[in-house]
Amino acid sequence: MSTTTPVPPTFDPQQFKATTRAQWEQAAEAWHRWGPAIERWLGAATEAMLDDARLEPGSRVVDVAAGAGGQTLAAAQRVAPGGHVLATDISPTILRYADGAAAEAGLAEVVSTLEADGEDLSAVPNASVDAAISRVGLIYFPDQRQALSEMCRVVRPGGRISSVVYSTPERNGFFAVPVGIIRRIAGLPAPAPGLPGPFSLGQPGVAESAYAEAGLEDITVTTVDSPVRMGSAAECVRFEKDSFGALHQMLSAVGEAERVAAWQEIEASLGRFEAEDGFVGPCEMLVVSGTRRQG
Repeated sequence: MSTTTPVPPTFDPQQFKATTRAQWEQAAEAWHRWGPAIERWLGAATEAMLDDARLEPGSRVVDVAAGAGGQTLAAAQRVAPGGHVLATDISPTILRYADGAAAEAGLAEVVSTLEADGEDLSAVPNASVDAAISRVGLIYFPDQRQALSEMCRVVRPGGRISSVVYSTPERNGFFAVPVGIIRRIAGLPAPAPGLPGPFSLGQPGVAESAYAEAGLEDITVTTVDSPVRMGSAAECVRFEKDSFGALHQMLSAVGEAERVAAWQEIEASLGRFEAEDGFVGPCEMLVVSGTRRQG
């Protein structure tokens, strides 16, 4: 009796984008609802990104894959008065939450939104902004080189591009544990180099190379410890189950019983990060920044 090795399906970037859009349409309310926890988790990395983008009053910024707009508002507070932040995302529903948050914060005059694929910012004129930012978005673009090239196109020469990405799985247990469990249960192979995924830019030198190929210089990578603090492992699982479209995307081809089993195993495995003072999930972010070349 002979056996054959299953051939992984061919990656379809358009189907991936369609699924991603659908997942974020569904997760938009939860991502907004968990906003305070997200800002506690990503606050330090966000501030480092905005520092590297060199935002100041009057700056014009495009925020790519902005989501519900937590970092959009942080950027808007820096560029006001006189500046502007354009928040773009593939999900129109999540952008409505960003619009609402800007209005609630009194920043409606500073923030506008645009439904757009981060690989196609054609609605944004050439060299029309001082900086482009992206928080935990660039990693999920099927063509990261094209996304970075579009950011370079819309940023003026000498302007800045800064993004927040995960480092390696070994440094991000709170996310790597669920990814590993789901990948095994769903029978998914590890993503090939160059394909989108949470850790696609985390290995040493990968993000720097992507930035350089897009035409950026003065490239820096800053490591930011970003632990996920929750009351318990169960609360972290609720957060991830509610909000992390990537995990649902990975589970989309399995049945309900397998999904239930996956989340039960994830909660049990994340229990290793619980202590007397609650859950502290290991997470390490990289802030990757560069300057668009003059001329």
